Amino acid sequence: MTEFSLFTVSLLIVTGLIAGVINTLAGGGSNLTIPALMVMGLPADIANATNRVGVLLQSVAGVRGFHRHGKLDSGDTLPVLVPNLLGGLVGALCAAALPVPWLKPLLLGTMVGMSLLILLRPGVVAPPEGTVARRIRETPAAWFALFIAGVYGGFVQAGVGFVLIAALAGTLRYDLARTNALKMLCTGAITVVALVVFIADGLVLWIPGLILGASTMTGAALAVKLAIRLHQDVLRWFLFLMTVCASAAALWV
Repeated sequence: MTEFSLFTVSLLIVTGLIAGVINTLAGGGSNLTIPALMVMGLPADIANATNRVGVLLQSVAGVRGFHRHGKLDSGDTLPVLVPNLLGGLVGALCAAALPVPWLKPLLLGTMVGMSLLILLRPGVVAPPEGTVARRIRETPAAWFALFIAGVYGGFVQAGVGFVLIAALAGTLRYDLARTNALKMLCTGAITVVALVVFIADGLVLWIPGLILGASTMTGAALAVKLAIRLHQDVLRWFLFLMTVCASAAALWV
């Protein structure tokens, strides 16, 4: 039974606010919000499904904020979404067919790999200032990278923001602000697909989901302002810190 107390609701609001900031600037915020939902008494599957309400609403707030600041490359939105959504469908089918024990090593391996990538090859996720961005139609590797990111997102979801950053910045050479804008768009699109499935299965609890969504939206709006103002090197080190935290969380679970 869901427990609505001052403590649990406050916990949900605070973790949602922090997760909104983390997910907008990097990724891994669900490592905070899913446990907070479970503290309220939600089983793991319902907590995971309900959490997507917050993820979707923060994505909407993040995309809107980046667009208002001119950081969303609208000319590449549809070409970026197509391989990502196709990959998400493949990943979801894999998740239904493959054993659950595969999830933890995949998550842990991906988070550790991202940490090493940021530490040893920082230019991949944070291109030097003045780097000219590429279009996806001119970069076949980007289509493949975004498809793989979609497969990962459909299969695991946790930490997909990190994978999307590597795919977008690594192949299309966007700076981290523009990368995060497109990342939020991709995350929102994948989440819509997932939410339809979860709602059909009756796994979403709307009251805690909307409470969480209101706080993640606030966090995302604040994070957009930070993303616009902070130097790219600061964002890169924040991203590295979040991948290390996500790796620790994957080990703990």
